[in-house]
Amino acid sequence: MKELKGKTVIITGGSRGIGRSCVEQFYEAGANVVFTYNKSRAQALGLQKLGKNISAIKADVKDYEQCRSVAVKALKIFGRIDILVNNAGKTCDRALFMMSSEDWQDVVDTNLGGTYNMTRALITTFMKQKNGCVINMSSVSGLTGLPRQTNYSASKAGIIGFTKALAKEVASYGIRVNAVCPGYINTDMINIMGEEAKKNVLNSIPAKRMGEPKEVAQLCVYLATDKAKYINGEAIKIDGGLAI
Repeated sequence: MKELKGKTVIITGGSRGIGRSCVEQFYEAGANVVFTYNKSRAQALGLQKLGKNISAIKADVKDYEQCRSVAVKALKIFGRIDILVNNAGKTCDRALFMMSSEDWQDVVDTNLGGTYNMTRALITTFMKQKNGCVINMSSVSGLTGLPRQTNYSASKAGIIGFTKALAKEVASYGIRVNAVCPGYINTDMINIMGEEAKKNVLNSIPAKRMGEPKEVAQLCVYLATDKAKYINGEAIKIDGGLAI
């Protein structure tokens, strides 16, 4: 059953990793998909070929005007927007005493600032139609903190605060806002780790395995369906028990 048939979703950072799986899973659920990419043009255009209802738009989520342009283009292509998945993000891990102001600002501006920019670009549309679903990609790092990730942890914790505040603000307009907090997921960021580091990570996870991008994407799809219409303002862990 195509639970999201006729719905339109915008997914930021949709060319790789969890974002790519979100594009695939939302498309399989019947949604029209618009996704953004910044640098991975070849991967984005390849993904777009999956179907006629998938559209790729180059945009840097750190730039509000580019986010606004994405919203305008999506409305022009599909006529309406129902779901936003704020997935675009980056890391730049360093001990704080070695972290430059540029390292700090770039991660915060991408992760937290990008979430603000894209949501701000769409929130009026959602309010006018008295319906909408916002799913923000946070992290277990935003719940527990991780060493050498003060910039990333701060940005992801900020997303949780943003989610809870906005959920209260717009619930009366029929808009739901939730955050998803993945643990260690099999993406490029994990694949560059050394074998000893991977072994230590696995030992810290009760499930004794990494998560798969598809599993995170399937949770996002669920949150966008009517089955989750009473879930609002939550930060949902998907981490194999890591943050218990």
